[in-house]
Amino acid sequence: MNSLPRIRLEKRLDTPRWLGVATPVFSVLAALLVIAVIFGLLGVNPLVAYARIFTGAFGSLYGLSETVTKAIPLMLAGAGLAVAFRARVYNIGAEGQLLIGAVCATGVALFVPGVPDGLRLPAMFVAGALGGALWAMVPAVLKARLRIDEVLTSLMTVYIASELVNYLVYGPWKGLYESGFPYSDKFPPAAQIPRIGITRIHYPTLILALLAAVLAYFLVRRTRWGFEIRVTGENPEAARYAGMNYLRTAMLVMALSGALAGIAGVGEVAGIHYRLRYPQGISPGYGFTAIIVAWLARLNPLGVILTALLIGGLLVGGDAIQLAMGLPSATVYLFNGMILLFVLGGDLFTRYQIRIELPGRAVATPVRLEREEVG
Repeated sequence: MNSLPRIRLEKRLDTPRWLGVATPVFSVLAALLVIAVIFGLLGVNPLVAYARIFTGAFGSLYGLSETVTKAIPLMLAGAGLAVAFRARVYNIGAEGQLLIGAVCATGVALFVPGVPDGLRLPAMFVAGALGGALWAMVPAVLKARLRIDEVLTSLMTVYIASELVNYLVYGPWKGLYESGFPYSDKFPPAAQIPRIGITRIHYPTLILALLAAVLAYFLVRRTRWGFEIRVTGENPEAARYAGMNYLRTAMLVMALSGALAGIAGVGEVAGIHYRLRYPQGISPGYGFTAIIVAWLARLNPLGVILTALLIGGLLVGGDAIQLAMGLPSATVYLFNGMILLFVLGGDLFTRYQIRIELPGRAVATPVRLEREEVG
């Protein structure tokens, strides 16, 4: 007879509110603790490193402006991914949808004649949103019609989008005056998103990002479609039994997340670079990092505003310690990967609780209670 206690995970019927708030906080703290140990093994004082990260990201006007600048695409893509993940539609291809949005915006900026200057930027945003949405529909259709896993197909579309951008900037869209660099021609002034002062904060896109997060929250929490998203995410079988259209839900959340990622791409080419560049020059992985932003916010679009600023600060601070302390460029990816690992682990404990069954007690207790009720 086995005398050892049994440890198993049991699904929670109800998650306490305090646990939902505390889990992301402790997940990030645990990730930072592990990274501190790694810093120590590399001979770097973790306290000094974290102080440089904080001051680099939030300790100056320049650092704060760069944090907000990097948070804009994370906020847009993260809000869309939070809605998609809430419906258990795992769109991993936001990076590709961002790139397609950038391509569509570039096409309108440089190659569509006759658009009035006052309508050039709005047309670019619309084109970027439509491009990102349509690109996201490819894995959505494959999942809904053929039951092909959207994680794999959406990830594959990232590499297709990346090669498309390379083809354009090295080929037909290569700028005539770019001295051999893989860039398109510079956008005309009417196609450039205005910034705040001398910073790189393109404030129209920032306003769109904040509105997107707020509207996505009300969509999920206050509308009938949002109710269907929540039910589908919690129990897909119950949603089908209730007559909810899973195909429609999957297609719409993928289109929404793709559209917001596409808008993020418009912001990068029209608000930062003023031209189409090679893929890594447009986005250093914002679409992938937005996955961390969404999960860290516990799939709450409003929470994405705060988590996007936090991760944006880590990106800026990571660049700062690379320059100041001579750490490798992979330092930023170390932060992102470790935070994602602990956030996903923490999410497991909000959904499940640990049940310890002592030998001889797991079955005896309910039998004794039943006899007491009968007697």
